[in-house]
Amino acid sequence: MHNNTDLQSFKQKTNQFLQHLTAKEKIVVAEIDSLRQILRFHEHRYYILNDPLISDFEYDQLYQALKETEIANPHLITPDSPTQRVGSSINKSFATLPHLVPMLSLENSYNADDLLDWDRKAKEQSNLDNIEYCIEPKFDGASISLIYENDLLVRGTTRGDGVEGEEITNNIKQIRSIPLSAPFSKYGIQQIEIRGEIVMTKAAFTQYNESLIAQGLSPLANPRNAASGSLRMKDPKEVAKRNLDAFFYHVSYYNLSSRPLTVDRSMKDSELQNYQQTTVEGNRLTVNPLSTHSNSLQLLWDLGFRSPQKEKQVVQGIDEVIKHVHDFEMMRDTLPYEIDGMVIKVNDFALQEKLGMTTHHPRWAIAFKFKARQATTKLRNIEFQVGRTGAVTPVAKLDPVQVGGVTVSSISVHNEEYIREKDLQIGDTVLIERAGDVIPQIVKSQPELRDGTQTPIDFPKECPVCKSPLFKEEGEAVWRCINIECEAQVVEKIIHFVSKDAMDIKSFGEANVRKFYELGLLKDIPGIYTINFNALGTLEGFGKKSIDNLTAAIEASKQQPLYRLIYGLGIRFVGETTAKALANSVNHLLDFASKTEEDLQQLDDVGVKVAKSIHHFFSNEQNIAMLHQLEALGLQLVNTKKETVSSGGLQDQTFLFTGTLSRLKRSDAEALAEEHGGKIVSGVSSKLNYLVVGEDAGSKLEKAKKINTIKIITENEFLELVGKEL
Repeated sequence: MHNNTDLQSFKQKTNQFLQHLTAKEKIVVAEIDSLRQILRFHEHRYYILNDPLISDFEYDQLYQALKETEIANPHLITPDSPTQRVGSSINKSFATLPHLVPMLSLENSYNADDLLDWDRKAKEQSNLDNIEYCIEPKFDGASISLIYENDLLVRGTTRGDGVEGEEITNNIKQIRSIPLSAPFSKYGIQQIEIRGEIVMTKAAFTQYNESLIAQGLSPLANPRNAASGSLRMKDPKEVAKRNLDAFFYHVSYYNLSSRPLTVDRSMKDSELQNYQQTTVEGNRLTVNPLSTHSNSLQLLWDLGFRSPQKEKQVVQGIDEVIKHVHDFEMMRDTLPYEIDGMVIKVNDFALQEKLGMTTHHPRWAIAFKFKARQATTKLRNIEFQVGRTGAVTPVAKLDPVQVGGVTVSSISVHNEEYIREKDLQIGDTVLIERAGDVIPQIVKSQPELRDGTQTPIDFPKECPVCKSPLFKEEGEAVWRCINIECEAQVVEKIIHFVSKDAMDIKSFGEANVRKFYELGLLKDIPGIYTINFNALGTLEGFGKKSIDNLTAAIEASKQQPLYRLIYGLGIRFVGETTAKALANSVNHLLDFASKTEEDLQQLDDVGVKVAKSIHHFFSNEQNIAMLHQLEALGLQLVNTKKETVSSGGLQDQTFLFTGTLSRLKRSDAEALAEEHGGKIVSGVSSKLNYLVVGEDAGSKLEKAKKINTIKIITENEFLELVGKEL
């Protein structure tokens, strides 16, 4: 959209405006158009190119300056101003409006034979031996149609029934990757209707679900539902919170101005060479103003829209199509967004017109659908499981079914509200989904298939294991058993305590914990260190060597550093990173018994919720008694490895690792950073100095890009930082 000369110019103008603001100088009214252009430029860099040039803070400064100037001069506000994205009112209803051109469906194919048959028909109708095709991803989101008039966005609608859709313009304006204006007039276009797909990226979906869970709300099932549901939300401000994105892939209609395209000499010849004017009667067309579909994607990209310009592939003949769609299916999980197939289109527009369309679909396009990641099955039962924190989780037991290459027979249904929201009943036919490595989810029940044999799901009022009354904290969606002697919790706590990331007692896995507990050989965490090894010798599979290995592993765990013991205790909300921060703040673990919640909140990585949980744990007399017992058994409650760092190095620098590292284990990399004086934090914030990025980095990387002070480095750059040879 902008060449290098433009880039330097925008950089210079941006700096000039920021200098004005630093000096607390008001924006001159005469400069308001220039400021709008600068903000649009930076929105394009951030939301389309994913390559921001300024920090969020600097952008916010410029945005606020524009907003204040417009408030003081309301007659200067324009419809495409960046300040006009956020709607101030809540929509009570959505009007239904007709599309300028119907939004037809696509014919679907599921294998190579379908594509070969479609290609055969196209060649027969066109009298050609070979056809050029353009292939692009089939985005798994919500379809929309936009209309621009005189370069301004004037209307956005849902697909609806294909003939008319609901008008959602205010919600569309909340999506930052959709331009509020675009220079179509540069190409002689007065009015244009373009088609696209609203999507939520995988990173944005994960981040949004994490925020829902933190509020005690049920997570959304998949990015597609999240995107589709957002479009019809009543409050545009709520739409803005979902961080949606948009791809545009089709020009369905446009109306030329009276002047011919070639009169506009502001365009260079190099810009014009791909955009060919078709001679037609009059100035109204219902096909793209270009010679090929691939060029239309280039045009949309050049005008500031996120088209699949980089993802598209132009090939000769159906054999190349088949090879490409199969190759692309193998890499679908590496994409930052969900797709459910590929769309193949005849590239030449003249040939598209010749092939025409049916009342249902165009003959010049077909969708190749990937293997199903959804399936229907029967919900046979709900089992209520109790975790180590006492949380009671309902688990749906299903008739086994293949989804995305995996057999699914059990799915967590989270909590009581989730069951009600999905309207689940025992015996229901349910639609389930599995996308990539995402845990399978129930998308919805199908009440229309009920035959009267279904039964409602009653959430228990008592713990399913110990029969103690369940408790739900205000603001949370989870019911909990608060009996710390509950058998289910005890077993889960022991399993966590011996795990690799906690006390790392090898040969003492989940199966052995459950077996020893059932046989009465193990009843609590201290019991690990008093276990009767003579009794183990009578068990099948426990010979002398196995018992010697287990004995040695248990004895070695007594020397584990304090942070591992803290993490192993399973205190709610205390992960490995927080455990390290806690260990470094005391000389002895029982020092926490005298700390208030306010004291705890002064520590790194400890907020209100975490502090409350830690204080609750160390206020419990049974927990204190257990810690005294562990110390008497030889475990380290003293912080013998409290951090001491020489001056220099990485002292007081904070680190966070994300993605898959190729040369180090995550735990080894964190230990290496700590050896050189660094501190490990658990999340991205202004307190983070270095984000070390491995392969398949997700939402942490995207969040870090928005904070100008964070240094984003690779694993090799980290190793150089700590002086390790590559």
